[in-house]
Amino acid sequence: MEKASSNLSIGIDFAYPFRLYQVSFEAPVCEAMRREHLFLIGDFSSSAEFFVTIAVFAFLYSLVATIVYIFFQNKYRENNRGPLIDFVVTVVFSFMWLVSSSAWAKALSDVKIATDPDEVQLLISACKVQTNKCGSVQEPRWSGLNTSVVFGFLNFVLWAGNIWFVFKETGWHKGASKLAGEASEKQGDTFNQQPYNQGSFDQSGSYNTQGNIGQPSEYSQVGGPTSYSNQM
Repeated sequence: MEKASSNLSIGIDFAYPFRLYQVSFEAPVCEAMRREHLFLIGDFSSSAEFFVTIAVFAFLYSLVATIVYIFFQNKYRENNRGPLIDFVVTVVFSFMWLVSSSAWAKALSDVKIATDPDEVQLLISACKVQTNKCGSVQEPRWSGLNTSVVFGFLNFVLWAGNIWFVFKETGWHKGASKLAGEASEKQGDTFNQQPYNQGSFDQSGSYNTQGNIGQPSEYSQVGGPTSYSNQM
């Protein structure tokens, strides 16, 4: 192969939705001064599209929820229906953000492997010849895609943290708080209204603090020849 008449540079462009098997490029071939048409390997569109779909629907729901919070607050709190719907949707989106971000992180890792220059060189027949030297001129830039993964997990944290604040607006939280307050009040009233009862003390004789002074009492000494009685 004559280097003076051959273009040795190969440019490969790939982007969302990362159907790499549809990405083609041309590589020079030493024989007959021709170029071969090659394709990358892999399809990672499902994870990428799932991640983007969740992001779009989450944005649209956040926009609608903001409008409802500002302009339709009374309708939102009517019959406790609005807070319950908001709570369920928030839980669902939190779970979806976790799943989609994890799937996209795994897919991005696979995309990096499939587009690694060392892996791409294995597809080029000219690079398989020992006398030829193939190398990468410029590495792919992953900063934007790495940032998307980070923002995906941050969205999961934000939505998961928002679950508590939405739950506080529901009737479930208000009912539980009301029952807890009533229970504590009843315990306090029971403690304050508990009567004080004087007990009785018995020894060899009998002693009763609940006796009536107005009734007659009798004291007798048993076993003596004389008896003494006192009538009150």
